[in-house]
Amino acid sequence: MITHIISQESEILSRVVGPENPGFTPEVARSILELRFNKSDTDRMNQLAAKARKGSLSDEEESQMHGYLFVGAMVDLMHSKARLSLKNFADDSND
Repeated sequence: MITHIISQESEILSRVVGPENPGFTPEVARSILELRFNKSDTDRMNQLAAKARKGSLSDEEESQMHGYLFVGAMVDLMHSKARLSLKNFADDSND
C-alpha cells in the first residue's frame, strides 16, 4: 500500500516539477544538484530499510520511511530537471 501511495505522489510531483522541461538557470541548477540527505538522515534511512526487510517496522517508522521516500523522489526529480537545464544551457552556448 505504501508503495502505491509513494508512486501516486511521485507521479503528481513529476507533473508539477516537469523535469522534461528544463528551465533552471545554470546557477540554480548547480545549487539544486548539491541537495543531498545529511549523514544522520542517511543512517536513519538505512536503519528503516533494514527493519523493513525484516518486516518489523512500526506504523510510525513506516510513516517516517514514506516521508524519506517521498522527499528522495522529489530530490531525484529536481536533480533530473537541473541536469537537463545544464545540458540545454551548454547546448545553447555551443550553437
